[in-house]
Amino acid sequence: MLFSDELQLLVLGMLSLSCGLIGAFLLLRKMSMLANSLSHTVLLGIVITCILFRFVDIDMQTIDLKILMGAALISALLTAGLTELFTKLLRLQEDASIGLVFTGLFSLGVILVSLYTSNSHIGPESVMGNVDALHISDLKTIFYILMLNVAAVVLFYRQFQITSFDPVLAKTLGISVTFFHYLLLFLCSATVIGAFRAVGVILVLAFLVGPFLTARLLSHKLKNILFLSPLLGISASLIGVALSRHLLSVFNMPLSTGSIVVLVIASQFLIVLAGKSFSQWKVKRLESCN
Repeated sequence: MLFSDELQLLVLGMLSLSCGLIGAFLLLRKMSMLANSLSHTVLLGIVITCILFRFVDIDMQTIDLKILMGAALISALLTAGLTELFTKLLRLQEDASIGLVFTGLFSLGVILVSLYTSNSHIGPESVMGNVDALHISDLKTIFYILMLNVAAVVLFYRQFQITSFDPVLAKTLGISVTFFHYLLLFLCSATVIGAFRAVGVILVLAFLVGPFLTARLLSHKLKNILFLSPLLGISASLIGVALSRHLLSVFNMPLSTGSIVVLVIASQFLIVLAGKSFSQWKVKRLESCN
């Protein structure tokens, strides 16, 4: 039987690997804001499912988690689809389209929560997750997500690479830019939805963005970044869990493990940025002296 700390490390480690693989391609395509919008608009799918079950007099506590995750995935895909539709049909900039869809669907979800689910006991954990209360089922879910992302990146690494750096060249080579764009959207949606129950919105977004930004400071080669990003995420998980247990046992401070891991990820970026900036300043000073 796995202990709490071991379970947390396994879940966070596998999530680091999963997010590190697709997070690089997301940021190379400037799609990090889309991941943020997906993580919030899942509320709409969850709430609509709860309302439907409430109307047929089914106890909210008996709803299978897989049903809620399926509804959330549909909501996430709807967000991605509407974003693409507004970008192409209305010729809006992608960030403007994301902002419009994100705020609209999230606001609708909040309104439905206020109107229909006041007695449904939808707590913050439904969207934010709880790293300190993981179960074996969460480990299985993250494992499936990891296998999905590993398989996609291994099979289509060259296609993802070319479509991310040079879409024109990809079209010339006969590679469908649209197909791999939507494939990446699906992988992002599945990762966010599969992880929000276990670790929450904030942590999964931190894993998608933070390690890549730090790795980018250390290397400009994609293969190196795909190796460094998961490694940085795993190290942040180890440090975060260790700090959480230390603060609890020594200072009796029951702090959120997920929040500590996010702070560690941010600290990694700031430390590497400071080190690189100092190195560049030192080189320039030596050059000026010579």
